[in-house]
Amino acid sequence: MSLRVCGRDFNVEGRLVRIARLDGETYKFLDKPESALDGLRHSKSRIDLFTFVERLPESSPKYAYPWEWDNLAVLPISSFDHWWKTQIGFKARNKAKQAEKKGVTLREVPFDDVLVRGISEIYNETPVRQGRKFPHFRKDIVVVREEAGTFIDSSVFIGAFLGDKLIGFAKLTIDDTYTQSGLMNIVSLIQHRDKAPTNALIAQAVRSCAERKIAYLVYSSFSYGNKRQDSLSDFKERNGFKKVDIPRYYVPLTPVGSIAFRFRLHHTRVVDYLPERVIARLRQFRTAWYARRFPTDG
Repeated sequence: MSLRVCGRDFNVEGRLVRIARLDGETYKFLDKPESALDGLRHSKSRIDLFTFVERLPESSPKYAYPWEWDNLAVLPISSFDHWWKTQIGFKARNKAKQAEKKGVTLREVPFDDVLVRGISEIYNETPVRQGRKFPHFRKDIVVVREEAGTFIDSSVFIGAFLGDKLIGFAKLTIDDTYTQSGLMNIVSLIQHRDKAPTNALIAQAVRSCAERKIAYLVYSSFSYGNKRQDSLSDFKERNGFKKVDIPRYYVPLTPVGSIAFRFRLHHTRVVDYLPERVIARLRQFRTAWYARRFPTDG
């Protein structure tokens, strides 16, 4: 469910414990959370908890609200050359060079019908990515346009091309102060992974941020719950992203919200309560099951 309060959009999730957060969180921020809290308290919809984070470089608790640690994968940017020469590993640098040698070109592109069709083709390549069901597989192109076109006025689209064919894309969404940019999407065709288009997209994303003097590039979270480092976090680390712990605030708005936060009932995913060894086994089972159900020639 979504609602609009104080001129901002919020998403509300959960049934027993209803948790609200700013639409586009980690891409958009509240400079005055008190105003939003007052509006949410007087909303016609029941909201038990409101959660929010601050924009970088804040990484220590600033407000007197209840909080717990969360994290982001953050790349500080001063210049493209500094990133290229000192912040990334040898493997990541070679991968980006490999893309260029194999004819991959990168450029910022407008959000138009051509891009939407290219994104839809990338989404429809395979039903499984990284050992899990890919949520965008076989979505109607109208839905693809709607979902890819969010925050269009503050977003930059980057395309990786082989000739005229789009083989990968990234969407950067910039906060209102031009302090940080988030990688809202970055997906490439698996059939062209030998050309390392995703590495090339990261390189162009850094260049695009450096040209706009954006100080931080954020690639979602570095780690999730009890999950240990995996291939995705390794990829982020090789490309210069570091784990930055940040406070996530949880403000109870009802007695249910207070009880939920006290007893950690706001963590609604079962995996948040499982030991890492159990999660790892479940992840292996899921990967094997999808591999049998959706076999590929690769």
